[in-house]
Amino acid sequence: MVREVEKKDNKVKKKSGKLEERLIRVRRVFTVVRGGRTIGFNALMVVGDRAGRVGLGLGKAKELVEAIKKGRKEAEKSIIHVSLKDNTIPHEVKGKYEASQVLLRPASPGTGVVAGEAVRAVVELAGIKDILSKSLGSNNRLNVTKATLEGLRKLRDPQKALQLRKGRN
Repeated sequence: MVREVEKKDNKVKKKSGKLEERLIRVRRVFTVVRGGRTIGFNALMVVGDRAGRVGLGLGKAKELVEAIKKGRKEAEKSIIHVSLKDNTIPHEVKGKYEASQVLLRPASPGTGVVAGEAVRAVVELAGIKDILSKSLGSNNRLNVTKATLEGLRKLRDPQKALQLRKGRN
């Protein structure tokens, strides 16, 4: 297994086989116990192959490296397939999770990824190169990424939808 590590904008990206990972958020959390406070870490990870497969995972541990490993493992387990049309999505979709909503719109070639940090990480690792997005409601990164994944999960392949319609008639 070949592993390549790059530093970009203080986020660690790793290529392992076909899957690429991106660290979205790291939080230090404190638990108050009888002897004082103990420290722990939460790591929000996105994994994708830039070809229509993407997953999200939240790892929690006492050590930062362990939290990142757990987040990657959970993200690999939760990989979903995303329907793509050329370098964009086939149709407009709205994803909702808790108080966060994300509106995803297809864009013409050359537009690029117009999205916030959390949405951008998910969309780029899914392999989408041209998209317009708008985050509505809560801006909590965890909820925004889950809303983005929910929106991508709702996407339908145009050919499959057409076949389903023909089958009903």
